Amino acid sequence: MTIIKLHPRLDSGIQDYPEVAGFAGGTLTCLCESDKVAVKIGSQTLHNHACGCSQCWKPENARFSIVAVASRETVEVISHEEKLAIVDETAAIQRHYCKDCGAHMYGRIENKDHAFYGLDFVHTELSEEKGWSEPKFAAFVSSVIETGTPTSKMADIRNDLTNLGLPTYDTLSPELMDLIAAKAAELKGTLQV
Repeated sequence: MTIIKLHPRLDSGIQDYPEVAGFAGGTLTCLCESDKVAVKIGSQTLHNHACGCSQCWKPENARFSIVAVASRETVEVISHEEKLAIVDETAAIQRHYCKDCGAHMYGRIENKDHAFYGLDFVHTELSEEKGWSEPKFAAFVSSVIETGTPTSKMADIRNDLTNLGLPTYDTLSPELMDLIAAKAAELKGTLQV
């Protein structure tokens, strides 16, 4: 492993957090000592991945976030919603974060024409329950350069991610990029199936 920390759940190995068949969700809580924001996720997550973009919330000293999606209908704030604010209201993903501790609780897309409309982005590391979907790939890997990672460390980082079983991309995975392109084609009237 490199001396640069990727993420606590990656640095110790993905096997420490195995996905459980039939897992039906759990509760995410912010990092505050008391009066925690709590968000209930009523399903298993999908498309879990390490993300190097500069917009996703990351634990202290981590270069990557671990982020997955859940159906919007299964995401519900159940405690201290008054502590939530949106990081950037002009962004495609409306990231709702705790104003006190800074943890991103969920990200929602409000644009009904967006390919990922109906999916909320969540950080399952904020849950004490075990069994959430495991990371399957690393996205926006080159973006960690923008947040201060030396370019000289990139080969090591990609190697570490690959050794963890996470294919590396500088966008999203091909499957998700296909969904984005299909939505664009649908909106243009050129989609063929």
